[in-house]
Amino acid sequence: MRPKAGTMTISIPTPRAGDIDPIAGLGPAAQEAAQVAALCWRLHKGRVQVLLVTSRDTGRWVLPKGWPMAGKPAEAAAAREAWEEAGVEGLVVAQAIGRYAYDKTRPDAAPLRCGVDIFPLRVQRLKSEFPEHKERRRKWFSAGEAAGLVAEADLATILTHLHESPEGLTGAEKPSASSL
Repeated sequence: MRPKAGTMTISIPTPRAGDIDPIAGLGPAAQEAAQVAALCWRLHKGRVQVLLVTSRDTGRWVLPKGWPMAGKPAEAAAAREAWEEAGVEGLVVAQAIGRYAYDKTRPDAAPLRCGVDIFPLRVQRLKSEFPEHKERRRKWFSAGEAAGLVAEADLATILTHLHESPEGLTGAEKPSASSL
């Protein structure tokens, strides 16, 4: 399958039976493939809302996320994913606010454990035309509602905490130079 114009293809080696696993024996965090996510948020009637998108394969509600990008800081890669998957333009913060892990299913390969760093991105604009607009849905939820919709327990905990203490987002906004 050829990638769409303007997209990046990343190959992740998959150990086969009999191959030596180069990360065997390391701690669990070292065995996770790194990903980045954007926690896209806004204030609506004085309350924090979170933008979720549907995954392309299962239609589950997720944060926009993807692989780190060569030559870009992690928060810039997260902002790029927010644009591609949700049409978001806004200010991203350079400091991750949390991390969660999940098992990425792959065709013809074992699931890949991924550790995802979450970067808050305050939404300034939502565009109707963006790279994946025909493949995903997007919707605003309270952080509490979003916590009940995502499948990853650690992400749900982070969203629940934001619902209970939104000042974690609203009180310390320091956008990075890589903001959109």
